[in-house]
Amino acid sequence: MTSRTLWTTTALTCTGVLAALSSPVAAQQRTDAAASDADIVVTATRREERTIDIPYNISAVGGDRIDANKTRDQAELLRSIPGVAVVDRGARNAGVLNTVTIRGVNVDSAALGDYAVSAVSPVSTYVNDTPLFAAYLLKDLERVEVLRGPQGTLYGSGALGGTVRYILKKPVLGKFEGRVTAGLSHVDGSGSVGYDGDVILNIPIGDRFAIRMVGSRQHYPGITDYVNVYTLDKNGIPVAPKGVLAPDAEYHSVKDADFVHVWYGRIAARWQPSDAVDFTLTYNHQSDDVGGRRQITRGLNGWGQPYTGYQNGSVQLEPSTRHVDSVALEANVDLGFATLTSSTSWYDHEGDSVSENTGFYAQAGFLSFYYNYPRPMASAVRSYRDRSFIQELRLVSKPGKVFDYVVGAYYQDQTLFGSQDSYLRGFKNWWDAATGMPGVVTSDQDFFYRRNEKFRDRAIFGELTWHVTPSVDLTGGARYFWNRSRNNTQMVVPIYTALSSPTNAYFPTSEDKPLFKGNLSWKFAERGLAYATVSQGYRRGGSNAVPIVGRYAEDPSWQTYKADTLVNYEAGVKGSAGGLTYNLDVFYIDWKDIQLNTLTPNWGFYVVQNGGKASSAGLEAQIEGRIHGLHYALGYTYVDAKLTRNFYSPDPSHVLIGRDGDQLPGSAHHIITGSADYSFDLGDDTSLTLRGDGFYQSSTRNAVSTSPKYNVRLPGFSIWNAGVTLRKGNYALTIYGKNLFNAAGVTGRFTEAYMGTDPAVGYYGNGSKDLISLPRTIGLSADIRF
Repeated sequence: MTSRTLWTTTALTCTGVLAALSSPVAAQQRTDAAASDADIVVTATRREERTIDIPYNISAVGGDRIDANKTRDQAELLRSIPGVAVVDRGARNAGVLNTVTIRGVNVDSAALGDYAVSAVSPVSTYVNDTPLFAAYLLKDLERVEVLRGPQGTLYGSGALGGTVRYILKKPVLGKFEGRVTAGLSHVDGSGSVGYDGDVILNIPIGDRFAIRMVGSRQHYPGITDYVNVYTLDKNGIPVAPKGVLAPDAEYHSVKDADFVHVWYGRIAARWQPSDAVDFTLTYNHQSDDVGGRRQITRGLNGWGQPYTGYQNGSVQLEPSTRHVDSVALEANVDLGFATLTSSTSWYDHEGDSVSENTGFYAQAGFLSFYYNYPRPMASAVRSYRDRSFIQELRLVSKPGKVFDYVVGAYYQDQTLFGSQDSYLRGFKNWWDAATGMPGVVTSDQDFFYRRNEKFRDRAIFGELTWHVTPSVDLTGGARYFWNRSRNNTQMVVPIYTALSSPTNAYFPTSEDKPLFKGNLSWKFAERGLAYATVSQGYRRGGSNAVPIVGRYAEDPSWQTYKADTLVNYEAGVKGSAGGLTYNLDVFYIDWKDIQLNTLTPNWGFYVVQNGGKASSAGLEAQIEGRIHGLHYALGYTYVDAKLTRNFYSPDPSHVLIGRDGDQLPGSAHHIITGSADYSFDLGDDTSLTLRGDGFYQSSTRNAVSTSPKYNVRLPGFSIWNAGVTLRKGNYALTIYGKNLFNAAGVTGRFTEAYMGTDPAVGYYGNGSKDLISLPRTIGLSADIRF
C-alpha cells in the first residue's frame, strides 16, 4: 500500500467519523466504547483507588487505550495527558535525558540531549516500583499514571515537579493467553516502509505460578537526508581529492539517515505461594540502534543554497546506540493489619553517540586555533552509563475507621559515568604536511573528558491520614533524607604537546533535609471530592569537581551545586455527575536555588549551577463523558512559569543568565488536549471503532538566556491523529494516521548563531537544526489474541 493510498484511506475514515457522530442511528449501535479514565484503578497513593477518589491531580491512561491508539513513543503518549509538556528529540536522544515538564518546572535548554547531565530531572519516572528513566517501548502496559507536584512522602526517589509511573502487566495466574501484532507504516519524507511486531505470551504453571513474556521489534527506515556529508577514507578522514594541502573536499548525500532499529524483551515470573504472599520477578531489556537525528536544518549551506524538506546540514553522520537492562523483585505480604511491600531492583543503562560539532567550532571561533584547516570535521564521541541498586520497603495499613498510614524506607546506590572524546578529523595529517613539524600535534583528538559520580541516597518517608469525619480527611506527610556523593573528573586537551598534561579533580559532598506535606479533603458527594494541598519538593545537589589549580583551572565557585527546593500549593475539585467526570484545580509553585545544567566559562566542563528564583501558577481542567455512545475527553491547562529573580552565574564575573520575568523554557502558557471514540456493533461478534485525538500547545521558549543565540521563541502547534479498528472475535485490523496535517511541531532549536555555516573558515555544512515532531505517519496494524 502506497503512502498516497494510505493517506486517502485515512482521510475518508475521518469523514466517516464525522458522519457517524451526527447519526442518531449509529449512536444507538455502540457496543465497545472505551472505559472512563476516571474509573481506572491506580496505586499512586500506594493503595488501589480510582483516580476520581485521590485528593490531588492525577491522570491515568490504560494500557488498552495506549495500544488501541497505536501510541508510538513516550512523546506521543505524554502529549495526550493534559498539562504535560515534552521536548521531542526523536529516537536518537529519547533515552538520554528525561525531558518531561509538569507545571512548567524546568529551566534546561531544549537543545540538551546529546549527553547525560549531572542534575536529575525535576520529574521522576518509575517502571513499576523501580525509579528508572529508560524510555522503554510502550508494550504490554497495564497503565501509565502521571502525578502532578512533589511526591517525596510516597515515593522513595522523591520528585521535584511530579512523577510518571509505567505499570507493566503482571503474569496472570491460571490462564494461558497470548497476542501477536504486526504493523506497517510510512512516514512523510521517507523512501521506504517501516515495520514492527510484538509477541506476548502468558503461560501458567499450576495454579500458583505463571510466566509472561514480551518480545518486540521496530524497524523504521528514517526520514532525514544528510545532504552534504564528507566522503571519508578508510581511516575516517575527509577525502582530499586534490591533495592534503588543497582546500577541496568531496561530499555526498545519505538518504533516510535516521533509521531506527529497536529490540525489546521482557520476561516476568509470578509466584503466589499463598493468598497472603505474592512475588514477581521481572527482567527488561532494550537495544536501540539509530542512524542519525530526526532534526532538520532550516538555513543555508556554505554555497548559499537553502536546505529544504527533511534535510540536515551535518557534514558527518550522527549515529547512536543504547542498551538498557533492569531486574526487579517485588514482594507483597499481607500481614492482616497492613501490607508489607519490598521492591529490590538493579538496572544498567548505557549509550553512546557521535555528534556534529563543526558548526559550534565555527561560530565560537575555535577553528582559528587550528589555523583554518580546510576540511574541518569536529566529531564529539560521547557515552554515558547509569547503574543503580535500589531497595525500598513500604508498610501500608488496611483501611481504618480513624487512621490510615504509609511508611517506607529507601536506599539507592548509583554510579554515573559520562565521557566525551572530541576529534578534528584529519588535522594532524594536514598539520604535518603544511608545517613540516610533526611533533607539535600529537593526534586528531582535541578534547578528552571523563566524569565519574557516585551517589548514595537514604530516606525514610510516610503519610498519616486522619478520618476526621466520614467525609473529611486530613493527611500529613514527611520525608527525611541524607545522601552522600563524590565526583571525580578528568580533562585534557591532548592535540598539542604543550597542552597534553591531564587535570584531575575530586570532590565529595553530603546533605540531609526534612520535607513535609499537608492535605485536606472533603468528600461532598458519593462521586465528588474537594481538596487542598501544600507540599515541598526537593532535588539533590552534588559536586561538579572542576579543577581549581593547574592549566585548566576554573573558579572555585563552580566546584559544587546545592539542592533546589520548591513549595507547591494546590486546591481542586473532582467528581462525576450525570455521566460527566470533571477535574479542576489551581496551583502555585515557589521555586528557589534553581539548578541549571550548563558549561564552565573557561574550559567547558559540564556542570550544574544554582541561581535565581522562579514561580509557576496556573489551572488544570479535564472533563470526560459520553453522549449517546460517543466517549470523549477534553483537557485544558494554563501555566505561567517564569523567573522571579535575575539568574547570575556563580563565578566572580557574575554574568546575567536570565532576567526576572523571563518565561521558563519548554513551558507553554496554553495546552489543550482532546479525544473521542465510537464503536458500532456490526453483529456476528464484529465491531468497528472510530477514534481521534488532538493536541495543541502555544509558543514556548528554547532556553533560559539573555542571548538570542540560545533563547528564541518556538511557535505553537497542533497535532491531530485518527484511527479505525475492525475487530471480529480475536482478530483485529487497524488503519491509523498520526499528525494528519503534518505540523512541524518544533520543541527545540539549535540556532544558526550557535551552530550555523561559515565558509570563510572552510565549513560549508550547517549544524543548526529544529527538533521536529514525527511527521505525518500512515500505518496498518493487525493483531491476533488467543
